[in-house]
Amino acid sequence: MPVKLQIAPGVFLWREYFSPSEQKSLLEEVFRKLEDVPLYRPVMPGTGKAFSVEESNFGALGWVADRAGYRYQPDHPVNGAPWPPIPDTLLALWSEVADAPPPHCCLVNLYRAGARMGLHQDRDEKDVSAPVVGVSLGDEELFRIGGTSRKGATRSLVLKSGDVLLFGGEARLAYHGIDRIRAGTSRLVPGGGRLSLTLRRVG
Repeated sequence: MPVKLQIAPGVFLWREYFSPSEQKSLLEEVFRKLEDVPLYRPVMPGTGKAFSVEESNFGALGWVADRAGYRYQPDHPVNGAPWPPIPDTLLALWSEVADAPPPHCCLVNLYRAGARMGLHQDRDEKDVSAPVVGVSLGDEELFRIGGTSRKGATRSLVLKSGDVLLFGGEARLAYHGIDRIRAGTSRLVPGGGRLSLTLRRVG
């Protein structure tokens, strides 16, 4: 297992947790599952403004966003298909690093060149005792994380393909976001970009 690096209290990083061959196998499995629950572009509550990222989910519940708000539901909001099971590789990762009961959701986000995600908290889950675990595949990204106040200090971190990031404990509700994608730094994702796989317990 790669070395566990502490980035901040409650924030841990494993560089290239997944080898290049493991990344390729995981990516292929993800895209096979996405055939039944295709990536789509959510919209902001109220305004209906489209996200810059494409999204889908695996697991018993999936996170969705539309004009009505943010929530978890058991099926795809466009085609009504149930979310496929979370890949075994990711469940094994969770068991290795999370020290918590199994996740309910794997949020799949595809960031093409120019996509970003503003600072936000993952707070739509009833159970925030378990950490959030994220896997990066593809292009490098500039990830930003701070504290539990939006106005608090933040730090940036380059995440590369195969990296795993965990935030929990006092950092579970930390504000975080994606400043930018470094397009062309990987050839893993067809068409370029970064695939983010985020494991969460919902409660």
